[in-house]
Amino acid sequence: MIQQLIMTPKSVFSIEIEEEEESSPFSFMNEQRLRKAVSDVSSEIGKYRKELEAITKIDEVKQAECECCGLVEDCTPDYIVEVKDSYSDKWVCGLCSEAVKERLIHGPRITMEEAVSSHKDFCQKFNNTTRLNPKLSLTCTMRDIVKKKSENRDSKTLVTPKLGRTISCVPRINANTK
Repeated sequence: MIQQLIMTPKSVFSIEIEEEEESSPFSFMNEQRLRKAVSDVSSEIGKYRKELEAITKIDEVKQAECECCGLVEDCTPDYIVEVKDSYSDKWVCGLCSEAVKERLIHGPRITMEEAVSSHKDFCQKFNNTTRLNPKLSLTCTMRDIVKKKSENRDSKTLVTPKLGRTISCVPRINANTK
């Protein structure tokens, strides 16, 4: 029994060949066929090497943290670069990216960087108040609603005139109204 090592670009094969009589004409032919088979296998491996390297690059996953809300997602490096290019070199998660798009569409005219910054401030305010103390957040929200209503009421009274009395100064209720 003869052990023969055959080296390819990525691996080493160890092949055991049974010794045959030297006088046999087939031993030389078998060895040649075996070498040709190994050569064919190594050439096939070479063909698929580039594809295998591309697949291993695809499988690389990195964790990216949203700069607005702090959510961590597993993403490929190419996706991280694509998102950063779209949002002023800041990585934002899917939910925050939708909020930024809404702010751009429905808000006043602002740049992408301003929209991301504005949403980041909103997320930080939310994380610092609502998550830490929900009751305080509810109180602050109610105060803001009352302020807005008060401002709206004040602005309406300045624009629209008050109702004046037209017929009589005597208040009465007419029960026969239809």
